[in-house]
Amino acid sequence: MVSSVLAGMGVALAFTVYVIASGWRSNIQKARKTGLPYIIVPIHPFNPAWQLTFWFWKPLIMAFPKSWWEGWLFVLLPNWEYVTRQEHFKRLGSDSFVVASPGDLTMFTNDADAIHQITMRREAFPKDVARYGVLAMFGSSVLTTEGSVWRMHRKVTSASFNEKNAAHTFAEAIRQTRGMIDLYFRMEGGTANSTKTITTLEHDTMTWALNIIGYVGFGLRLLWPGQELPEGTDPKLVKYGSHDPPPGFSLTFGESLAGVLDSIVTLLVVNWGLLKLLPFSFAKKAHVAKEDYLKYMAEFLHDKMEDVQAGSPPKDGMDIMGQLVRSKYGKGDGKDGQAKLEDSEIIGNAFIMTLAGHETTANTLHFTLLELANNPLAQRRLQKDVDRLFGDSDPSTWDYEKNVNAMLASHIGACINETLRMIPAVTQVPKIVSADSDQALVVGGEKRVLPAGMGITLVALCAQRNPHFWPTKPSERTGAATDLDDYDPERWYRVDSSRGGDSEEAEDEGEDYGGFKGENTSASMFRPARGSFIPFSDGPRSCLGRRIAMVELIAALAVIFQKYSIELAVDAWASDEQVAAMGAQERRQLYRRAQDKCRATIDEATTVITLKLNGGKHVPVRLVRRGSERFVRDEALL
Repeated sequence: MVSSVLAGMGVALAFTVYVIASGWRSNIQKARKTGLPYIIVPIHPFNPAWQLTFWFWKPLIMAFPKSWWEGWLFVLLPNWEYVTRQEHFKRLGSDSFVVASPGDLTMFTNDADAIHQITMRREAFPKDVARYGVLAMFGSSVLTTEGSVWRMHRKVTSASFNEKNAAHTFAEAIRQTRGMIDLYFRMEGGTANSTKTITTLEHDTMTWALNIIGYVGFGLRLLWPGQELPEGTDPKLVKYGSHDPPPGFSLTFGESLAGVLDSIVTLLVVNWGLLKLLPFSFAKKAHVAKEDYLKYMAEFLHDKMEDVQAGSPPKDGMDIMGQLVRSKYGKGDGKDGQAKLEDSEIIGNAFIMTLAGHETTANTLHFTLLELANNPLAQRRLQKDVDRLFGDSDPSTWDYEKNVNAMLASHIGACINETLRMIPAVTQVPKIVSADSDQALVVGGEKRVLPAGMGITLVALCAQRNPHFWPTKPSERTGAATDLDDYDPERWYRVDSSRGGDSEEAEDEGEDYGGFKGENTSASMFRPARGSFIPFSDGPRSCLGRRIAMVELIAALAVIFQKYSIELAVDAWASDEQVAAMGAQERRQLYRRAQDKCRATIDEATTVITLKLNGGKHVPVRLVRRGSERFVRDEALL
């Protein structure tokens, strides 16, 4: 009996080894046929088991001689593109390379020409939706689908993304930015001219962005601490904006959403039925957040259904949930022949719109503020443009149609573009070669044939720092051969790229998928080569909310820097009294220590869903009234 079991186990093991070996051999042969440099790895970088356990295996692998692993281990490590930038592309002598594992084959590229071809040919190179599985936990959405199903989602969701709603977003971004500033100056320790040291900037920008998308996108009035809901607020919406959880809930709406995002890996890995039984605090936190969020969304969906069926007019703003509900429960239901979203798909799209509408934008504002504190010259130039555009006028009087294009073409837009170039919220864009047939692609100036089903990863962060596609000069800060790792908004005023501003359309863009169709950057500024600047991706599957995001960001920067400056806090090295007693040279040396620490912390950003500071990392800052700066008005720092 025992011998039979052992024999069976031996056969199973032998078969497994054969399957792995044959798959590995086949993928290596396919990699060779592409003609691109290739790397052989024992497991695919996106294998879920590896991604969850790499921290255990990494030191074991690195215990072997470096020559055994230095050529391939990097690509298995999360965040490698942010850590190593161009290093491995240079080592391999190519802007594209292939990774062959026993189970999968993937091309990684930061070649702008190849990226442009891939994003424009949606049918030939669809999105690899399998890598977005975690974001379909509450229902499929425009982000997690492809083909005809995606077309349906896109057409329904795109209706809310228009210039009228961008104007609503502009006004709400101004209001929420003023709310954040008021919060800082109400904080204990703040003075008439300066806040106390702020250690919650990332959290606060998340709140800022959530409050905007909550109101403009869903009609939910979310509050800053100390604020109260205005009189006359729809009673149905009060529970979503309350500072305290309503009856039947353990968390506020904002807390439930934040809890879901913080626990997203747990919610992906652990069976939801098991989640509430586990005796661990992280499991309890994830379970409570998930349960409350789903209850909030179910009630919100029900309220919107009642409004639609009662014939209530659409709300002001984007009214994303209302638009989704009307697509199914509106008066034309069943008469136009078009497929309708299921309730789970409505909730799934609402989750994606909330996630994409606040986390990515919040991260960009957070990093922009840190980089402006790091780069006083850029901050001073931004303030000069804000003064030119708005003077001392009340932000509540600013006009979207009159000001938006001038703001995007000013240093306000340049600073945001530079943050998006250096620290994009999404560092990799997953695509796949259509399973129907092999696809020809010009890579590195040569025609290559990529096998059907092959994965493709557009390494956005590296493409946006690729000297082959960006004009560059030696770095004044580090002495490096290029300045593409430096935050320099001035690059957006350089001579236009001879390859920029392409207007060719995707092969299937004759169909209107909705959403903003303008360029990623202002027409009056530097125009990067197509494919070299893709913070919102490109082509038919580009981000629906890119115009909305840019509007939020320019409004926030203009409001903040009209009357304030931002400085790095130096509490770790000197008290306020010690700073006051310092001479100019001592202050410069002190601030340079803070700049070095800030840059090192930013370099520790990691990607979970988006690229951000994780694990409690933060950069302390102070918001000070203009004219009361201790550091950033120092000419020697500019």
